[in-house]
Amino acid sequence: MDLESVRDSLIRQEDTIIFSLIERAKFPINSWANASPQNGVDGFPAPSFLHFFVREAEALHAKAGRYENPEENPFFPDDLPSSIVPSHDYKQVLHPAGSSINVNKSIWDIYFNKLLPLVAAEGDDGNYGLTAASDLACLQAISRRIHYGKFVAEVKFKDAPDEYGSAIRNKDSEGLMKMLTFEAVEEMVKKRVEKKAMVFGQEVSLNDEVNKTKENRKIDPSVVSRLYEEWVMPLTKQVEVEYLLRRLD
Repeated sequence: MDLESVRDSLIRQEDTIIFSLIERAKFPINSWANASPQNGVDGFPAPSFLHFFVREAEALHAKAGRYENPEENPFFPDDLPSSIVPSHDYKQVLHPAGSSINVNKSIWDIYFNKLLPLVAAEGDDGNYGLTAASDLACLQAISRRIHYGKFVAEVKFKDAPDEYGSAIRNKDSEGLMKMLTFEAVEEMVKKRVEKKAMVFGQEVSLNDEVNKTKENRKIDPSVVSRLYEEWVMPLTKQVEVEYLLRRLD
């Protein structure tokens, strides 16, 4: 794994995030699904329907071996069942301490309290199962992108072990954050995801005419740019710093 392959993966993940948000925008917020306590359901076995849906889906995914892949991080990691499929020998790229880094609680809070109101319209159409499935797809795509910061950090550390090693030994979180921040690159990423959202969200007719009016976009491109600027890139760098601080353990 090198920095170029990491960058390629991050760029492909942009597509996954944008398409998942476009799919979620088809449904209104459907706030009942994430209401707590769960109104109208006696003895519901979770704080909300969405908690229940995600937890049960992750249990199924765990049985299928999803979380054997170091790129995947569950939202409810406690008491997940073991995989029932043949194990795959994933290449050991990350330091073992990386497996303990999980910022999904922050991602959950940001997604439902800050991002979703910008993506979905107010209202309730009763499609709670489809909505929850769409929310899970968005959560997983965003989580995978942010936790990929572990791989970014590992590659950068191997490229400059002495430079990073000094900051790590001094527990210099601020210094590491500065070393990991490239404002020109971040600005380029913001512009790229905004343009992708504009292109992917267009209405295309059979006569090859493209409706580019704002009213016909499936998602507001500026929301995707804001997602990266305010949440994805800052949390990714947080993951990178946490990983590097444990890299020499």
